Amino acid sequence: MLRIGLTGGIAAGKSTAAARFAELGARVVDHDRLARRAVEPGSAALVDIVREFGDRVIVDGQLDRKALADIVFHDDAARERLNGIVHPTVFAMGQAEDRMARRDGVHVVVHDIPLLYEAGGSGGFGLVVSVQADRGVRLKRLMDGRGMTHDEAVARIDAQASDTERASIADVVLDGSGTPEHLIAQVDALWRDRVPHSG
Repeated sequence: MLRIGLTGGIAAGKSTAAARFAELGARVVDHDRLARRAVEPGSAALVDIVREFGDRVIVDGQLDRKALADIVFHDDAARERLNGIVHPTVFAMGQAEDRMARRDGVHVVVHDIPLLYEAGGSGGFGLVVSVQADRGVRLKRLMDGRGMTHDEAVARIDAQASDTERASIADVVLDGSGTPEHLIAQVDALWRDRVPHSG
């Protein structure tokens, strides 16, 4: 089974690449979804988050993501403390997904991990793919597509690893600056040239 680590900065086009991998037959494991599950009410991670950041990040027993984001996207130390709580749980959940994929006879598993570099590198993947896009393109996508202010968009981008850092752990770098079709064509070429069992 080939395990692919897929990463990329916010609004670089990683979701488009992940969707294409799924269409081609890979099982995609969305680590953002795992991270949301990791902090559900009653979870140990949520208890630790409240202990670390206080009741201000809880609304009606649920994690208030905006309140937490307002803290961690402007405070590197706070973000590192949050990652230290959430990442180990998500890593374990990802391993469980791999075990299920092996049991199901899946040939290719793509782990969609926005913070792969921040979480400590390549994670033992057979192939690491980074989707990159020009900073100006990403800012425009965040402001136009997600309704962020310029300052909010800048804070989100700056809170993540740089393209250079992500490229340093990547076997393949895809260009997400253009149209979705341009990125999809690159994924197709990668699937054809680097992925076994793709038929």
